[in-house]
Amino acid sequence: MAEEKTNVMRVLDQKKIRYTPHTYPYSGGAVDGPNVAALIGVEPERAFKTLVTRGASKQNYVFVVPVMKSLNLKAAAKAVGEKSIEMIHQAELLPLTGYVHGGCSPVGMKKQLKTVIDDSAQGLETMVVSAGKIGFQVELSPADLAGLVRARFAPISG
Repeated sequence: MAEEKTNVMRVLDQKKIRYTPHTYPYSGGAVDGPNVAALIGVEPERAFKTLVTRGASKQNYVFVVPVMKSLNLKAAAKAVGEKSIEMIHQAELLPLTGYVHGGCSPVGMKKQLKTVIDDSAQGLETMVVSAGKIGFQVELSPADLAGLVRARFAPISG
């Protein structure tokens, strides 16, 4: 069990949502989802990354997709009723969400953004997402995550 609590863990505790914390060693450099899954001992199909985008309307959205897949921009745009979607620039991530690249979580962002979780998560007992800090992950039920961040499920990965 992680000794250090992240803001994400505190939010989950406050909302009385059951989760399992996971930590992995981090010494700097790029972090990639499949390696994180291996480091914490979970199947890569249960590990998800959090991607922040901007639609043609200039509204921001959050998409939670399996680490082994990529975001299908057309499907993502359709899921939120946008003409098109693009990834935000990495420099915009921290001011917009409060999180750094590699530590972005759908939980506890500065402002609640419309969130969509890939529908592959619905068939899982638990899924793993960032706990808001590089080196920390949380495992929880997809339904609990969706309820907490008011997300819906849609086929958004490719």
